[in-house]
Amino acid sequence: MLATDFKEQVLKLKKERNAVILAHNYQVPDVQDVADFTGDSLALSRNAAATKADLIIFCGVHFMAETASIICPDKKVLIPDLEAGCSLASTINADELAAWKAEHPDAAVVSYVNTSADVKALSDYCCTSSNAVKVVNSIPADRKVLFLPDMFLGAYVAEVTKRKDMYIWPGECHVHAGIKAEDINKMLATLKNADFLVHPECSCTSSTMYHMAKGDISQKAHVLSTEGMMKHARASDAKQFVVATETGILYRMKKDNPDKEFIPVKEDAVCKYMKKITIDKVYNSLVHDVYEVKVPEAVAAKARLAIDRMLAIS
Repeated sequence: MLATDFKEQVLKLKKERNAVILAHNYQVPDVQDVADFTGDSLALSRNAAATKADLIIFCGVHFMAETASIICPDKKVLIPDLEAGCSLASTINADELAAWKAEHPDAAVVSYVNTSADVKALSDYCCTSSNAVKVVNSIPADRKVLFLPDMFLGAYVAEVTKRKDMYIWPGECHVHAGIKAEDINKMLATLKNADFLVHPECSCTSSTMYHMAKGDISQKAHVLSTEGMMKHARASDAKQFVVATETGILYRMKKDNPDKEFIPVKEDAVCKYMKKITIDKVYNSLVHDVYEVKVPEAVAAKARLAIDRMLAIS
């Protein structure tokens, strides 16, 4: 079948099966076009929790589908490709975290949402880029903090909170690790009238956020959520926008603002795992119920506590 045929079949099948399709901002255009909701991982999980659908097709990466399964234990959650992983989430596993905790038994563990369910289950708190500072500040100042797995986000939080007893796991996302402050400044120097947008809930932009906190980036940035970026782009008088995140979000931006120009900080900032999911795989998922993501209740219960604490602080 052609892509257009797959789209028609997917739209038909999701109605027949009472299914909801959730697509992360970095998904390919064909997948975004058939989605009921498009956004960041946490917002999508909240949409999943609120839906009356029986079936959730999560078009993102594996830890996101796990989070949806934890939040929505009464729903079936499918991911169209099991190889849709996350380079950042894979930088730490439960055994490594358990060993790290043993070295610092009195520390509070703060895990970025880009982690596996097993890691979340060993954590005291989860966080997103947008509330990481709030989460860390909620912990008594005299208590050690183990922050994982993004070293750039951890460095940013340490810089903003001035926390001295904070230990940071040396993990990073493969996509944006190469974005440097000097590259951003060089681009902004030639685009003086452009708005500079940074997505706070993409771990890959956390290095940019760190450079901003240090004062290494010359132009003021708008640090906004997905919907905040979309609203800002619509409302702003600017005709050019420099965007520091994975390039998949540009499709939605251009679609909603055809008269404006959106320029990625890095053209090759593409997550190969996000691109694993294609429209034919979404169709296959709906037809054959593949691949179910189910978190064991013992793990889910512990992970849910860390996630609930994150939501409460948000």
